[in-house]
Amino acid sequence: MRFSIVLLSACCLLSPALGQWLEVNIPLADSSAPAALCYNPQNNKVYCSNNGTGNVTIIDGATNSVLTTVTAGDGSAALCYNPLNNKVYCANENSYNVTVIDGASNLVVATVDAGRYPYALCYNSQDNKVYCANSPSDSVTVIDGASNLVIAAVAVGHYPYALCYNPQNNKVYCANYSEDSVTVIDGASNLVVAAVATGHFPYTLCYNPQNNKVYCANHGSDNVTVVDGAADTVIATVTAAHIPCALCYNPQNNKVYCANNNSKNVTVVDGATNSVIVNVAVGGGPVALCYDPLNNKVYCANGDTNSVTVLGGATNYVILTLAVGSGPVAFTHNPAQNRVYVANHDGSSSISVLRDSMSGVEETPKAEVQTTSTATVVRGVLLMEARGEKREARSELLDISGRKVVDLHPGPNDVRTVAPGVYFVRAVSRELSAVSCHKVVIQH
Repeated sequence: MRFSIVLLSACCLLSPALGQWLEVNIPLADSSAPAALCYNPQNNKVYCSNNGTGNVTIIDGATNSVLTTVTAGDGSAALCYNPLNNKVYCANENSYNVTVIDGASNLVVATVDAGRYPYALCYNSQDNKVYCANSPSDSVTVIDGASNLVIAAVAVGHYPYALCYNPQNNKVYCANYSEDSVTVIDGASNLVVAAVATGHFPYTLCYNPQNNKVYCANHGSDNVTVVDGAADTVIATVTAAHIPCALCYNPQNNKVYCANNNSKNVTVVDGATNSVIVNVAVGGGPVALCYDPLNNKVYCANGDTNSVTVLGGATNYVILTLAVGSGPVAFTHNPAQNRVYVANHDGSSSISVLRDSMSGVEETPKAEVQTTSTATVVRGVLLMEARGEKREARSELLDISGRKVVDLHPGPNDVRTVAPGVYFVRAVSRELSAVSCHKVVIQH
């Protein structure tokens, strides 16, 4: 097999702060009160549930134009996506049901009865099931992803408020807000297999696949309970700050982030040791978090100051703070265009679209030329030129979507297993003060 490489001569040298900007605000009806967002990668669409108007706005991920608004139920709240059947689910709090939307046609294909005030959703990829937590009903409705039929109603603790899925052990975790516990449901049998004691008012959950841990932020005790995903036992209680209300996970640096609503900061937790690395000051009323895997950044929505703070995943530093709409409450990430969408709940309802130009897909190269000044491929080996430790500390090969394919190092890199196509060699300085991106084409 013969490999060759075409390198586009013009690369970008970007400041991380300047690589980020507010691209557009998408207006919604004033009474919409958007509550949740999710992304459909198959059709490159963004969905926004509107709690005030009982519908779901569907946005084209490429153009940011509104494709349609789909009628759901009263009090449209949580959303989740089923990639196997290309469906989007919307939990309707006041209608006691879940609306199922076809991802391709944007049509409602089913309305599934749930319990009272369905508030949270999650998806089980192994068994193709959707779970809906019904807060006053103290139950979780299990929906078959293929048929849209209710498989089971699982009794859990008092006032279930959040859900997350552990794919390694095929378990679903349900945080019971008024019972200070997490119910563990077996994904295959729908049976409760454990009840784990937590702190006061467990409010939100997230999963760490690297260490097989589940994190539960406890609203009333200002801490995070860490649960072993295999044994369902508490292995640590991590001190956070006042009123922790959101969690997210960074797989590249194995960190967990906890937004503390009344402390105006984010607690960064080491995923391996369960120790607090740092508390990072953000804006007022941080209420939601989102991770961008393409650029290793964490976004924090500051509900009280109408802004989003962007943190560096490696450094824990604040890169910048951007003004958005009024009362940002939810995020989703679009990897195709490397955009982050922010639902602004208050006042003149809107969705703010944040664009990040640091991914390879965002660069605008000049004329294509043959060159070997930075990298060459010979017999399946990508040769990277050494540029000195200070100037360039890390390089990686990204695919066209901005997803990292392999880490690169100075000298020879074996790329025989890499499929032919367009890639980007991205180099990040040790100080993270600049990023350079070179477009390359690997051909067989």
